Amino acid sequence: MIALNGLVTPILALTLAPLLMGVINRVKALVAGRTGPPLLQMYYDLWRLLHKGAVYSETTTWLFRAGPIVSLSTLIVACMLMPMSDSPALFSFSGDMVVFVSLLALGRFAIVLAALDTGSAFEGMGAAREVFFASLAEPAVLLGMAAIAKATVANQTMLLSLSSMNTRVSLELWSNQGVILVFVASALIVVFLAENSRIPVDDPTTHLELTMIHEVIILDHSGPDLAFVLYAACLKLWLLALLIVELVIPDTGNLLLDLAADVGTLFVLAAVVGLVESAMARLRMPKVPQLLVGATTLTVLALVLELRN
Repeated sequence: MIALNGLVTPILALTLAPLLMGVINRVKALVAGRTGPPLLQMYYDLWRLLHKGAVYSETTTWLFRAGPIVSLSTLIVACMLMPMSDSPALFSFSGDMVVFVSLLALGRFAIVLAALDTGSAFEGMGAAREVFFASLAEPAVLLGMAAIAKATVANQTMLLSLSSMNTRVSLELWSNQGVILVFVASALIVVFLAENSRIPVDDPTTHLELTMIHEVIILDHSGPDLAFVLYAACLKLWLLALLIVELVIPDTGNLLLDLAADVGTLFVLAAVVGLVESAMARLRMPKVPQLLVGATTLTVLALVLELRN
């Protein structure tokens, strides 16, 4: 089903997503006692990269050039499946939740293939880490969303639709099944940090080769290709943060008020990420799988509790 008023969500995502990165970096700078970059720095960087030329190794093929394009395209389509407040998704159908997670996985797969196409053992190491941690994070998202779908189902059929789930998260649901929602929200926060390569899972500003995960697989990208990768990362940050916000913030029925509350909460969440990264160091790499398995365990518990109701 196509809802033209669902254009609100993708438009907000496409225009405001880079600003989340600016809030995170600005908060980290302020905590460290520095002035820090401007809030619009990501927009400046994207504009600058789009006006530069790209450099390609002689060993790369079309896979390397297609990786950033496919990655960005999948995130843009994912934005069209994501509702926001009372504004429905542009495309809504039964099972769109699975398609949403699959699009995120496809975008990652394209970037990993591009990294492997360089023939670099260093990027191959980063690609292996990226895929391994993703294989632990994705089940938590699917199981958590399945638990919410079961909790918000209005009949005996689980639609597994993001739009139907979003419209039924209310104060009444929180009062009746708050434990389940807390479990899922906690797991999604862990996945949010892991999928966006944030501390304590990864450090996006690291320069230590042996500890790099996501950054290492995009080292060979430049110019517009790098702009596509960075913009896709901003959209992914926005979408995963929006999943948490839509779960935590119940709708009031007033579209403008709900949209303002959701956008404001998104930037508050970005500020919290900046504070977390300023207050703690990244985990030792062997500890990361334990953290992600713990998140999956929370979603399994939430689903079991919901199925017993």
